Amino acid sequence: MKIFHGTENANIATPCVLTLGVFDGLHLGHQQIVRTVVDRAKHIGAVPTAITFDPHPRAVLHPESAPPLLQTLDQRLSYLEFLGIEQAIVINFSRDFASQSAEEFIRDTIHDRLRAKEIYLGQGFAFGKGRSGNIELLKKLSEELGFYADEVAEVKLRGQRISSSRIREELLAGRVNIARRMLGRPYGVEGVVVRGDRRGHTIGFPTANLQAHNRVTPKYGVYATATLIDGVWRRSVTNIGVRPTFGGENESSVETFVLDFDGDLYGTALRVRFLHRIRDERKFSGIDELKAQIYKDVGLATDYFRHAGVQNMLDLL
Repeated sequence: MKIFHGTENANIATPCVLTLGVFDGLHLGHQQIVRTVVDRAKHIGAVPTAITFDPHPRAVLHPESAPPLLQTLDQRLSYLEFLGIEQAIVINFSRDFASQSAEEFIRDTIHDRLRAKEIYLGQGFAFGKGRSGNIELLKKLSEELGFYADEVAEVKLRGQRISSSRIREELLAGRVNIARRMLGRPYGVEGVVVRGDRRGHTIGFPTANLQAHNRVTPKYGVYATATLIDGVWRRSVTNIGVRPTFGGENESSVETFVLDFDGDLYGTALRVRFLHRIRDERKFSGIDELKAQIYKDVGLATDYFRHAGVQNMLDLL
């Protein structure tokens, strides 16, 4: 996938089919938009293209209410490529950019520079100064400029619209299975394994202490997870929290015990995906009680992984 940082760096030789948005999480609603773009581009011989913004517009315009993002920019771009986008344009969102009129952006960037033949927006999405860049403006200008514009219907779960904010709420409540249904895949975090206090080694459950890049992690507790090691998704159990049995920490940690694995993971970049919540984080009376609970956690996770549907899910990761 070609990645352009800023429209001024984009050298577009072939007409494109375009969408634009933040696309945080790339949930099922986003995927439906991207799928439309990819299918239409293939149909008319154009390049499937996405414009995305970094940082989140609210982080610039209303930082006090800016949401923590579900994905890093690299994760977002990687998944856009996986979904079939061949050309991504990352716009550094700033107050100067926000002051540009939507019509100017459509004329100068979308039409003249990117040569968009078709444009698809998520339902209700708007951009530009005063959020005037909506589907109505695009359809109005399309008659003059010669492109096609349309909205893609929203995707719902249990009658409610799927959104990045809803997914954040479900994750912060520990409902990773519902988040998985809205994302179309298990929610995951990525990071580098760093050295911890090695308490896990002393009690027979060595853990990988993950320095997560993602700002959103599920609610404190213990989860059945899948961890990507050397290209293979391995069964694992992950604890998120502040380790209250040992006096607690100033910052939360993500610690993963990989079943049937004894390799050295220090310095390794790992991906961990959350499949099922086992229990809340608890404070135990000491090492013996904690060790007994970990045995139970691993047993419950092992039983979970035996389910045929879970194994099928792991095979599809």
